[in-house]
Amino acid sequence: MQTTPATLLLFHTSNHAFRAERLLKAQAIACKLIPVPRDLSSDCGVCLRLESVGQSEAVAILKAAKVEIALVHPAV
Repeated sequence: MQTTPATLLLFHTSNHAFRAERLLKAQAIACKLIPVPRDLSSDCGVCLRLESVGQSEAVAILKAAKVEIALVHPAV
């Protein structure tokens, strides 16, 4: 059985990460705030982890709400 890999959404500020989480959860997109892996960034302390299945929808929702995403990265 193969699982769908998760995706990390990184933001420039923690405020953007918190706002993104609220927006996505309001649209019933499962996501979780986690610490940013240090090998990816030291800008902001938290990022959003979400299943890749909802990645394109999540990015579209955040762009429409003018939440700037710094990086979309596959989770390890």
